[in-house]
Amino acid sequence: MHYPNGPGHRRIDTSVEAAAMIAPAAGKLQQMVLAAIVVAGLSGRTTDEVAGFLDLNRTSVQPRTSELRRKGLIRDSGLRRPNASGVRAIVWAATGEKANG
Repeated sequence: MHYPNGPGHRRIDTSVEAAAMIAPAAGKLQQMVLAAIVVAGLSGRTTDEVAGFLDLNRTSVQPRTSELRRKGLIRDSGLRRPNASGVRAIVWAATGEKANG
């Protein structure tokens, strides 16, 4: 499965290995991240907020938001909220499009 339906990599051996390792779980993680954003409604969620809501590591969530954005399932809401390090972060909102696997 190729990006954005599966994890991407930077054509570096360690990145390729990491993508291959996460690939079996990537689809389920995408679904979980999308659901967390959908249930947030108009408030949306930052990547850190999604990670906290799902009790997952941010490093597992951030690539999924990139994939979901590329697939057209989430969008930048235009809102910004501080992330864990205090930097303004994108608040993601669902587009209302249906996932096609």
